Amino acid sequence: MDIYCGNLAYATTDDGLKAAFAAFGEVTSARVVTDRMTGRSKGFGFVEMPDREQAQAAIDALNGKELDGRPIRVNESQPKPREQRRGGYGDRRDRGGYGERRDTRW
Repeated sequence: MDIYCGNLAYATTDDGLKAAFAAFGEVTSARVVTDRMTGRSKGFGFVEMPDREQAQAAIDALNGKELDGRPIRVNESQPKPREQRRGGYGDRRDRGGYGERRDTRW
């Protein structure tokens, strides 16, 4: 199960996050998301646990508990919604595309 961890302290590390969840079972991976430019934590991360029951026990126990001085928010990770990609000129279907007149009175 993939687990979302929010409201993390900037001092929280991958190892610290992993240690908090390891008390409830096997942890496949733990990652604090960082800003690419500064390398600073963005305040959230993800933990992966292979056993669903152990993962749910960790969620129930750690949600709202303090980690590195901050109460963390823990829940099952939801897939990121797919956004419709638009080009620099927007969706051509909205305007009739390139080369087509929108106003036929010209």
